[in-house]
Amino acid sequence: MRRREFIALLGGTAATWPLAAHAQQPAVPMIGVLSAGSPDPGLTDIEAAFERGLAEKGYVAGRNVTIERRWAGGNYDRLPPLAQELVRLNPALIRVGGNVVALAARRATTTIPIVFNIASDPVKLGLAKSFAHPGGNATGISILTATLTLKRLELIRELLPQNATLGFLVNPDNQDLLLEIEDVARSTGQSLEVAKARNPADLEPAFARLVRAQVGAVLVSNDALFLSQRVQLIALAKRHSLPATYEFREFPAVGGLMSYGPSLPETLKKVGTYAALILKGAQPSDLPIQQPTAFELVINLATARSLGITIPPSFLLRADEVIE
Repeated sequence: MRRREFIALLGGTAATWPLAAHAQQPAVPMIGVLSAGSPDPGLTDIEAAFERGLAEKGYVAGRNVTIERRWAGGNYDRLPPLAQELVRLNPALIRVGGNVVALAARRATTTIPIVFNIASDPVKLGLAKSFAHPGGNATGISILTATLTLKRLELIRELLPQNATLGFLVNPDNQDLLLEIEDVARSTGQSLEVAKARNPADLEPAFARLVRAQVGAVLVSNDALFLSQRVQLIALAKRHSLPATYEFREFPAVGGLMSYGPSLPETLKKVGTYAALILKGAQPSDLPIQQPTAFELVINLATARSLGITIPPSFLLRADEVIE
């Protein structure tokens, strides 16, 4: 080979090295997010908390990780096809919120890691073998809503006449949670008037049923539909002069009477941390399922006044936050 031809060949080969090296770089990992609700500007702090959890472990959305979201719009029937759609995208992991959503994702894949925040016991749901050693492809945070419901019952009873009947609003598609809460009510010797709503159009008839039953207050269950429809729920409670208690601060923040439960932003931050650990190579089977250790009592004093409810000073002293 002539010297000039050799130099030309060498130069051409060197020019391809950067392209070849780039082609061998691993693709930016993608997180799939499956949600039962709809995009909600009022919950941006929750999504931001998830991304903070990722960022604390070195993953910044849009830089070295991407997020692909699918929304069911409050229609649980859409969850299975949306879960399959995410699985076909082959994400590094799938993040889910709520019992029904977690189960839909688990039915769609037993290999792609799933990070959840759910309302019930993941072992009873079949998502894990144990809290300490999940053993499968799913791990995350379990809020254990049924236990919190007992506390919420005790709190709202302090503000009502002694013999007041309590109502309970539930999404019948979330059957596991409904059964758990009915067990809690039976264990206390209290009966609950159950009203069911599986979509926004069901909310008004559900409240009408509770009014006909002359309930003194209503407990709104932990459900993605109710969180997304919190403004409508609170308007219905006010229209019917019904005291209502919720699980998350996001309800009294927009006019609900009272909430007792964990912080949703803190919960989602922990979910983000677990997602980052999995992106770094951790196996969900080895990551213990966590439970919240801090719970917030939030009271909207303006709503209490509008309902003619006097909150005792001793009750207010127990509150973590009083909204004026």
